[in-house]
Amino acid sequence: MNTEERQLAEMLHRVTPEPPRRVTVEDVAFRMASEPGRGSRSGRGFSLSKVFGGGRGWTPVLAALSVFAIAGASAGIATVATSHHSRTGAPSDGTPPATASVSGSPSPTSQTQTPAGQPLRVAGGMWGAELINRQSFNQGSLASSGDALFAVGDGSLARIDLATGAVRRTTPYRSPLLSPPVIVGNTAWAVSSYSGGNIVLQGYDTSTLARVATVPVPAIGGVSSQAAGVLAAGPDGKLYVAAGDTVATVDPAARQVTHRIYLPAGRATSVAVSPDGSKLYVGVAPSGSFRLLTYDLATGRVAASSRMSASGGNLLATAGGVWGTTGSGMSEWVWFAPGGDLAKSFRVSQGAGGGLVSLPSYSGGVVWVGGTHELVCASPATGHALARTSIPADHNSAEYFDSPVVLSSGHAYALYQDEAAQLAGVASLTPPAACSG
Repeated sequence: MNTEERQLAEMLHRVTPEPPRRVTVEDVAFRMASEPGRGSRSGRGFSLSKVFGGGRGWTPVLAALSVFAIAGASAGIATVATSHHSRTGAPSDGTPPATASVSGSPSPTSQTQTPAGQPLRVAGGMWGAELINRQSFNQGSLASSGDALFAVGDGSLARIDLATGAVRRTTPYRSPLLSPPVIVGNTAWAVSSYSGGNIVLQGYDTSTLARVATVPVPAIGGVSSQAAGVLAAGPDGKLYVAAGDTVATVDPAARQVTHRIYLPAGRATSVAVSPDGSKLYVGVAPSGSFRLLTYDLATGRVAASSRMSASGGNLLATAGGVWGTTGSGMSEWVWFAPGGDLAKSFRVSQGAGGGLVSLPSYSGGVVWVGGTHELVCASPATGHALARTSIPADHNSAEYFDSPVVLSSGHAYALYQDEAAQLAGVASLTPPAACSG
């Protein structure tokens, strides 16, 4: 070997100090996931020079690898392998682990990569979670009747076709506050106006979503600024509305207010009716506290009263007592008060953070509590969890399940949101047998 050949060999050795190694999609994905800011939209870009170690000696190699990466992406071999939704490892609740896949795995960060109507596994597949619909809906707006599912979003009340996940029917509706629709018979009732002394209920046919009724409910003394969960239905089909200094009873058939219960002090913020129809629970919010009044519906008199030194609302009544929400800062969680006694109340779940709501919902014989930390099904008699599963974060960004409901078919559904992947919609769930009620 002459001098020129030896110098050329030494230069090549400095540029490529190790034998060439095939660069895999996993290498790229690993380095992408390791970069700061991958959990936010602003951090989604990446540099090939960072992935392969940087250095001026790599410049010609990077040019060739750029062509390889672009060609591979065009051929569909580089779906986002680092996605939280296609990760490996068994969830803590025993759900079978996801299988890692480079080709054919839908990417949750790009809604166009999964055809419309094709379920997309979310939250690591906890409780079999799959996104069947990708339309954003309002928190706390999910309701069900038989095998029909209803939700509010984008200025409309929607009826969702569960066979395809598509929204088949909508009607113009904009909710003025956090209060889900209430189904009575073949009518979905919703609050369309709630301000000052003015409350208006609208009734929609559950099959066609045609508006079939409008009922004005004057709020005596004006509505509460802390109102949440102001409409409830009793087992007799009557509607109960938090209406200022009163709770108004509405007969859906007569389309009018038929009775009022006047509160001793404060404005009603939330209402709930016991499953047997014997008790009405009313929340009022004196300054810096929350008071729960229990009425005997047969006599219209206060049977019990209790107080907690925190905010409260979104009441739900079951056989064992009353459920509600409270919070601190940007967090909210659900409590249960046995027999409606707030002195005995206890926290049910970790709830939700980031300003999201965590609401109790009674469906399929159990109470469901969602949020950003865990999903819980609980006993309506004792308030204690029957089963729970952690909701994993997606690249340090919260995933969110809201107020699950169970249809007559036995299938469970919840509103879902993942800010990191820019995903939202309706998710189907397969809870464990303990949640069967």
